[in-house]
Amino acid sequence: MTFTETELKGCYIIDFFNAHDNRGSFVKPFHADTLLKNGLSADFTESFYSVSHKGVIRGMHFQTPPSQHVKLVYCGVGKLVDVILDIRKDSPTYGKSISVELTGDNFKGVYIPEGMAHGFETLEDNTLMTYLTTAVYDPNADAGIRYDSFDHQWESKQPIVSDRDLSFEAFDQYQSPF
Repeated sequence: MTFTETELKGCYIIDFFNAHDNRGSFVKPFHADTLLKNGLSADFTESFYSVSHKGVIRGMHFQTPPSQHVKLVYCGVGKLVDVILDIRKDSPTYGKSISVELTGDNFKGVYIPEGMAHGFETLEDNTLMTYLTTAVYDPNADAGIRYDSFDHQWESKQPIVSDRDLSFEAFDQYQSPF
């Protein structure tokens, strides 16, 4: 694993170990010792995955304190644009977002620290996104920011978005607890 810190302090793009031969590919998306040696949390308690159609936008999600969590995300199959928004009030990059293309064959992931909202847009049908989190899902702490209320240009002109994600407050109206 190699780590590249993004302009959002504490958020890293990870290049996973991968090997290939005539059978296909082998990828190691998680190695606790390597994360710990790089000063990152490795205490993941849950794992989820979603399978989405092309043009789906999921996000921008996070959990509020005291149930905030770190996420490690990667795309196992398909293609997506992963989006991270800094919602830490005292951060020099508060309100800034980054995007990273994740695919089933680029062997990359994103380490997302507490205090950042996360979402993604799928660019292919049957895109598989996996999430590892350091806190158990807490429905009382489940929160989000409306996907189209900050400075990110989504590719889809008519995205498929859940009613829940459409109901989130706009970024400029949200009072961040971070």
